[in-house]
Amino acid sequence: MREMAVEEAPRTTSNEDQTNDINTKSNHRIRGGDNGEEVEPEEGEIVGGDDSSSSKQSTSVVHQPHPLEHSWTFRFDNPSAKSKRASWGSSIRPIYTLATAEEFWSIYNNIPHPSKLAVGADLYCFKYKIEPKWEDPICANGGKWTVTYARGKSDTSWLYTLLAMIGEQFDHGDEICGAVVNVRARQEKISIWTKNASNDAAQMSIGKQWKEFLDYTDTIGFIFHEDAKKLDRSARNKYSI
Repeated sequence: MREMAVEEAPRTTSNEDQTNDINTKSNHRIRGGDNGEEVEPEEGEIVGGDDSSSSKQSTSVVHQPHPLEHSWTFRFDNPSAKSKRASWGSSIRPIYTLATAEEFWSIYNNIPHPSKLAVGADLYCFKYKIEPKWEDPICANGGKWTVTYARGKSDTSWLYTLLAMIGEQFDHGDEICGAVVNVRARQEKISIWTKNASNDAAQMSIGKQWKEFLDYTDTIGFIFHEDAKKLDRSARNKYSI
């Protein structure tokens, strides 16, 4: 797997930016006593340096945020909010839109990973203003690659998928709309949605690179959204790797 463009920041417990001030405090010098031992300065005493009487000033370094090429929106579809009478996708809710690497880690570290989600939950990460729906104009003519894992085994691959997307690791990254992880009773599925399903060269490139990033050895398939709408679970793969 090639090196990802986003480096992990320390884990946080809030959604604040992971930009910290580093304060370097000046150290008090210690003077020697009559018998040579070290003695703390007396209250009110000003202790000078060897060549200068000026004390060291505290300094601070501000870490600038690292902007991403695209903004991305996390969304969540809560199984408890789904209704058989409601239209598909009506229960999907946005969580947060991020634009920097620091924001990504702040959100990622504070939302449940796939193994901790309830059965029936769906977690999305799509480019800003692209909705994870077949009806979305950008997604309408696209399709999706899918990898499958046993229940509770997709956490690492979900992270690697996100890093590859937001870190612009795909040669045809402009073709990518986003990714979703679907948590079901016996398995977890991760899918990458793309824009132009008929662009077979771009789709095959994305599929091959994705398998390399995940070190995934099983065959994966690509389904057109149009076929999925018409045939539902009977839709067959147009491309396979």
